[in-house]
Amino acid sequence: SIACPQPIANSCNEPCVRQCPDSTALIQPPPVVVTFPGPILSSFPQQAVVGSSGAPAFGGSLGLGGLYGARSLYGYGSSLGY
Repeated sequence: SIACPQPIANSCNEPCVRQCPDSTALIQPPPVVVTFPGPILSSFPQQAVVGSSGAPAFGGSLGLGGLYGARSLYGYGSSLGY
C-alpha cells in the first residue's frame, strides 16, 4: 500500500481588523424664515389750522401736528399741553 502524507496547513483564526480613515459629513441646517413685523402707518386727517399767526402753519412749528399745535409737544393732546 502507498502511504499518503498528511497535508500540512498552518491556519490561524484571528480576526482581521483594519483601521479605516475617519469619514466627515457636512450637515447644513434647513433655512429658517424669520418674519419681522413692518411699521404701522397711520394717517390723521389734518382739517384745521390751530395756533397759526400770519402764514398758515400746516404741520409746522405752530400748526396742527407741530411743536405748539394740536397733537404736538406743547399743544392740545400732549403731555405738556392741554
